[in-house]
Amino acid sequence: MKNINKILARLIVLGLVATSCSNLEDYNVNDRNITQEQLEVDFQHVGSKYKPIFENIYKYSPAAQYQLQQNLNADVYSGYMTNPRPFVAGANNTTYKMISGWNNSIWSIPYTNVMNNVQTISELTAIDYPTLYAVALILKVETMHRVSDVFGPIVYSNFGDLENAGIYDSQQEVYSAFFTDLDTAVANLMADIDSKSFASFDLSYDGDYKQWVKLANSLRLRLAIRISKVDADKAKLEGEKALSQSLGVMETNADGFFVNSEFDHPLTTLDNSWGDTRMNATMESILTGYNDSRATSYFDAPTSVSGTVKGIRAGLPLLGAYADELAQKADYIGFSAINDNIHTSKVQLMTASEVAFLKAEASLRNWSGAGSAQTNYEKGIQLSFDQHGASGSASYIVDNISTPLDYTDPINATNSVAALSNITIAWDGGATNEKNLERIITQKWIAMFPEGQEAWSEFRRTGYPKIFPVVSNQSGGLVDTDIQIRRIPFVDSEISTNSEGVATAVSLLKGSDNAGTRLWWDTGASNF
Repeated sequence: MKNINKILARLIVLGLVATSCSNLEDYNVNDRNITQEQLEVDFQHVGSKYKPIFENIYKYSPAAQYQLQQNLNADVYSGYMTNPRPFVAGANNTTYKMISGWNNSIWSIPYTNVMNNVQTISELTAIDYPTLYAVALILKVETMHRVSDVFGPIVYSNFGDLENAGIYDSQQEVYSAFFTDLDTAVANLMADIDSKSFASFDLSYDGDYKQWVKLANSLRLRLAIRISKVDADKAKLEGEKALSQSLGVMETNADGFFVNSEFDHPLTTLDNSWGDTRMNATMESILTGYNDSRATSYFDAPTSVSGTVKGIRAGLPLLGAYADELAQKADYIGFSAINDNIHTSKVQLMTASEVAFLKAEASLRNWSGAGSAQTNYEKGIQLSFDQHGASGSASYIVDNISTPLDYTDPINATNSVAALSNITIAWDGGATNEKNLERIITQKWIAMFPEGQEAWSEFRRTGYPKIFPVVSNQSGGLVDTDIQIRRIPFVDSEISTNSEGVATAVSLLKGSDNAGTRLWWDTGASNF
């Protein structure tokens, strides 16, 4: 509204100066001098609010914001990537020395660019345009469950309430609110499922509401599985609701949730231009151990050492043998960069492959409508191979011999480490649920690359795949090296502006406001 007011003010001034030119006004209109009435004719006053939501689920541009929002935390903690340069002399988030200034972006970007715009859309559409409201709710849940899965309690149900805006929901409360919002979204869309009212603003599905319902159902299944260890009854209820809804969940790669933008994927800058992210050693251990042809779809061959792909141990310290960070980076920057097939302008947020693995786990948990665990597991692998144009899926699926490999660092042997798992690929109907869950999560982890936030969340929930611990732990004892980091502490910007709210949020945690405290759904107990 501030921008609109400025435009209107300029129009008034111009009108006073140029009254004698009124006959020429049809020819002299500046395209940027758009009135509220003109915006409303083609619904741009609502539609323009969606683009920044799509592009800030995680930040497209500038790339430095994405680097702080996700890459130097979840992308590394998930075992996907790591930085060849030991920032801040090796004392940074990747070595569990939390840098508050880095973490502000994880909180501020979704609140500033997503929640504010969803609030505006809600005010304009909730009553008169329920399908547009529904899409905003789905995007809101997709964005904010990621935020909750970083911090735990968040401001959600009270956002936009002037009297209670700073009051946090516990993570249990916020997950319940996610499910309620998805209920509303699906009901609204199903009531006008063939409408194309969102087509002009849709950066994912070309305005196809059937696809948005499938996304909502798939997202519900993801969140249900997430809470399955801490609230089994609620998880089963919500999971079966997702599986029984008439339009179902994602089944083919065409159903996947991708955001298409004019911006390049921020990993392009981090990886190619800056050389600040490379393959993680855990990725190398698992992909090469399994002879997985997706390895070369995901990563380039190293340029400085031998091998098809080469990863780096996470949490490198700045060693005394190096004069500075850049000198150490020079030794590792030639390890495997991310393949250009991954960092296009198309951002992957949820795939049909992930959903197949969710259904496989739901089957292990005896949820109605989930189908066969083995069938879903093998379908998940096949969908991922097809998505990335990789060959050899048939022999891969039945491989009951290959296991993750030991990791060797050719630059510094002290970083070398033995493989942590002997899990094979082929489904084993005689194995325990726990063993088959490790298979499911390991393959889901491979398939979800490069979406590090979801991969880190699943690692914390299940303990799979088994990720190499950091080389250097700078947490001062707050984070156990073997258990690994569990969350990000609340950020300084929020503490300084909402100290009472943060104090209440801390009281809702299982422990202190530090990186070693588990979230509500992170029980640390056996999965079955």
